[in-house]
Amino acid sequence: MIDLRQLRYFQAVAEDLHFGRAAARLAIAQPALSRQIQQIERELGTPLLRRTQRRVELLPAGALLLERSRSIQQELARTVADVRRTGAGELGKLTLGFIHSSTYGLLPSVIRRFRQLYPGIELELHELPITTQHAALMRGTIDLGLLRVQAVPAELEQVPVLADPFVLAVPARHPLAGRERVRLKQVAGEPFVLFNQAEAPLLHDRVQALCEQAGFQPHVVQRATQLHTMVGLVGGGLGVAVVPASARNLHPKQVRFLQIADKAEPLQIALAWRRAHETPAIRSFRKVTQDVAAALTP
Repeated sequence: MIDLRQLRYFQAVAEDLHFGRAAARLAIAQPALSRQIQQIERELGTPLLRRTQRRVELLPAGALLLERSRSIQQELARTVADVRRTGAGELGKLTLGFIHSSTYGLLPSVIRRFRQLYPGIELELHELPITTQHAALMRGTIDLGLLRVQAVPAELEQVPVLADPFVLAVPARHPLAGRERVRLKQVAGEPFVLFNQAEAPLLHDRVQALCEQAGFQPHVVQRATQLHTMVGLVGGGLGVAVVPASARNLHPKQVRFLQIADKAEPLQIALAWRRAHETPAIRSFRKVTQDVAAALTP
């Protein structure tokens, strides 16, 4: 079987149609080059060149080998370049799970920037709840998860990228709507819209704990799962709600968002992946996400 070195030798002779010039280009002795061409012809079982004292001509078999050898060299060059780009995190495919609320601010900016910097990486997106992302990461059906920080299985790595503090959402005509900052006890007796515990346990439990810390049990009149639903219900006058500050990016006309004076640890948006499976593409996405998150942090 002929190898790439022999193909390179043949290509030089076939292009120059002169053994002397081809040997000089390859920096080898002319007799050695002639022996290599003869060995190729013996290996293939057919002559490739017609040699006379005055000239060298390509035979049909030689013309075909020249055409194919050029294609092989070009494909090899592309392969080497693609392998290097893949190793550098510039080429490949990345499957990302994300929570719905990340689409209000962080995720669109990250995707836009990532596609500008890494057009060679195909990005496949799947909207998934947090616990579903954990399971998908462990199965390997997604490579990376954009989610809120909570306890993860030991097989997963998790890195916070953006803080998302809690704010109080009130109807635009609420008596407190003109304030910038309030304490939760100021709405202790009011109707609350609260996250559904079964479908949004992290948010439900954190808001419930904040209210208890402020000295009251929220009077829940409606439960919801999605952030835009919560904000819409508040805008409709159904009650007040404690929500992540990223809800501001929805820009609802009938809702005001007030800072909460009570001590409250912010939610954290994080990236998660399988431990020991951080690929170059994951590292590239992580770097872009951290840079975008830093730019979004006040």
